[in-house]
Amino acid sequence: MARSEGASVQRPVLVIASGNPFKVAEISAMLDAVELEVRQQPDGVEIEETGSTYAANARLKAEAIARLTGEWALADDSGLEVDALGGAPGVFSARYAPTDRERIQRLLSELGDTPYRSASFNSAMALADPSGTTVLESQGICRGEILQAPVGTGGGYDPIFWVREAGNSYGSLGAHLRFRLGSRGKAARDLAPGLRRLLGL
Repeated sequence: MARSEGASVQRPVLVIASGNPFKVAEISAMLDAVELEVRQQPDGVEIEETGSTYAANARLKAEAIARLTGEWALADDSGLEVDALGGAPGVFSARYAPTDRERIQRLLSELGDTPYRSASFNSAMALADPSGTTVLESQGICRGEILQAPVGTGGGYDPIFWVREAGNSYGSLGAHLRFRLGSRGKAARDLAPGLRRLLGL
């Protein structure tokens, strides 16, 4: 029997707990969310990241946005951990200094000339159901080292993070390699099967 004209299957809604449209698009692509209606969080919403871990901050954001919107919500929290700095800046990565340039300058200054420059990008994701309860979590890690000076473009610490597997800086990687090797891409791939199951896709 033919479907009546104008009828359509309603796609599940997933709100990404971010006000950054580029980040929303990136996560949507990583999840291959073609069967979802992906939205970014409502304008003007700011959620204080008071957690002591990436996972805790991701849960805070996902649960708050789910309760606010009454929809499924996905959040991530990421940071750079430098071994020689005892894991700093860690969960304070985005608050290490006012701007990306100043954050990079501070990090390079604190690291100095030490040859011990191993580091990792770390990402955690959390999915909350419409009631505001976290029902799924994942994590991803990308190992590398800190360069002496920026190479390539990109935001945050991307230009000074050398990805060993790629033989290039994170700031010089294309979207495909970011998805395959980056911490957020790894977390998204780990989360995707469970997300599809929970949303009935």
